[in-house]
Amino acid sequence: MNMQGKTVLITGSTDGVGRYVATRLAADGANVLIHGRDASRAQALIDEIRRSGHEAPAFYQADLSSLADARRLADAVLADHKRLDVLVSNAGIGSQNQGPARQTSADGHELRFAVNYLAGFLLAHRLLPLLKAAAPARIVNVASLGQHPIDFDDVMITKNYSARAPMRRASYRRSCSPSISPRS
Repeated sequence: MNMQGKTVLITGSTDGVGRYVATRLAADGANVLIHGRDASRAQALIDEIRRSGHEAPAFYQADLSSLADARRLADAVLADHKRLDVLVSNAGIGSQNQGPARQTSADGHELRFAVNYLAGFLLAHRLLPLLKAAAPARIVNVASLGQHPIDFDDVMITKNYSARAPMRRASYRRSCSPSISPRS
């Protein structure tokens, strides 16, 4: 796919896979929008892309453990852009981030489930008008662990908690996401 001039938002793009994807897409001529929690890491990525001779990406700061921050991120992108060709939903929290014990987000959801599942879904839902404007657009979901269906009797994983359970559930969601077509 020719990425020249395509607008691409990459969540979790200040480190790891997201950072690599952002630098590659910038090199391919995409209008890259980067997201992360840490402004200094974002600035380092912006500087790296500029030094490579490519257009500096726009940075959107948000903590996706907060659904309010996910909404603010979507609202900022909606305000700044008329279309979004690709959403790379890469942001995530692993089983060892902030320790293996069960934690809850500010919204009261299991932390990994909130970041890896709820925030990505909310962001994609709120950005649908921009994705439809760019149809055929794409949502690319990045995951790292095996797939496992959600236990609807214990969605917030309050019984038999394992730090890997939310990751498996997020992976399952990510494998089921459709592409955005003109008829969506």
